[in-house]
Amino acid sequence: MSYILLPVRSNIYISITQMKLGERKTIMQFENLSALYQYFDDLVCHDDNEDVLFASSYIRGFISLSASGFGDETQVLTEQLADDVTDKLEQAKTELSPQDREIIKLYWHDLKAYFTS
Repeated sequence: MSYILLPVRSNIYISITQMKLGERKTIMQFENLSALYQYFDDLVCHDDNEDVLFASSYIRGFISLSASGFGDETQVLTEQLADDVTDKLEQAKTELSPQDREIIKLYWHDLKAYFTS
């Protein structure tokens, strides 16, 4: 297994891991909250997947709400911040249709892996 670290912007790196026979998995690393917001902004310009755009914008609102209690946009992505976002998403789940709830759940499950302790 080999790793290649590619700078996307000054504070976002994408690590591409070579898996078996050409399978690739992209692992993003965000330096701070500002980098995560930039990633969300870039999705709008580059991704035509409606589910990803919906989930990222919905979750971004909850991240912004939670982050205001933890610091400014230079803060790192912590487990405490992720836990607070998870709690807020859980409280708001009745606003969503079952299908949208599943989209948000899956997107958040993947995204919260980038929040560290």
